[in-house]
Amino acid sequence: MCGRYQFSAEQADEVLQIIQEVQDKVGAKAAAAIPRGEITPGCKMPVLVASEDGAAPELMVWGFRMPRSTIINAKAETALEKPTFAESVRCCRCVVPSTGFYEWDGDKRKYHFTLPGSQVLWMAGLFDMRSGVPCFVILTTAANESLREIHDRMPLMLTREQIEPWLRSAKMTEQFLAMTPPLLDARPTDAQIKLW
Repeated sequence: MCGRYQFSAEQADEVLQIIQEVQDKVGAKAAAAIPRGEITPGCKMPVLVASEDGAAPELMVWGFRMPRSTIINAKAETALEKPTFAESVRCCRCVVPSTGFYEWDGDKRKYHFTLPGSQVLWMAGLFDMRSGVPCFVILTTAANESLREIHDRMPLMLTREQIEPWLRSAKMTEQFLAMTPPLLDARPTDAQIKLW
C-alpha cells in the first residue's frame, strides 16, 4: 500500500493548476511528459514542497532508490525511527496531489478510493536526493473502516488547510504522523457481473 494512485487533470482544477505551475517553471515539454491516469512507482510526478511563496510543485521520482530495491512508502508510525526516513521527516516533507488511489482486495479485485466531496486527495510524503535524483515516498498509516476489509494500510491524508503546516511546522510533525485518515469512498474498477 499505496502502490498506485490516480493523477487526472480532467477531474480536478487544482491538479490542472499544478501542471500549469510546473509548465511555467520547467517548460511545456516537461509538463507534457507528466503521466496522467494511473501512476506507478518510478514515474516522475509533481509533489508540493515548501517555498518562499507557499507550497510549490517540484518534479520528483516516486520511490527512494536503495542498493537492492526501491522503497515507495514509509510507515507514519515508525518513520521518525528509521534511518532511511528520519532526516526527511525532520526537514524534507512534501505533499503528493492525487485524484484518488488504488488498492486490491484478497481476491485481486481492484478498487479506486476517493475523498467524498473533494476532487483532490492530498497524501503526506517525504522526499530526498538519491544518486542525484530527487525522489519521494508516500506515508501510510493503519487503514480506517472505509478500507480495512480490503487492505490494512492506507495513505496518510491531509486537508487543503493542513498542507502548509505539514510542509513548514516541524513542531506539528508528530501530530500529523498520528492522525487518523478521513473515511473514503470505494468504487470497484472492474465491471460488476451479476448472475441471476
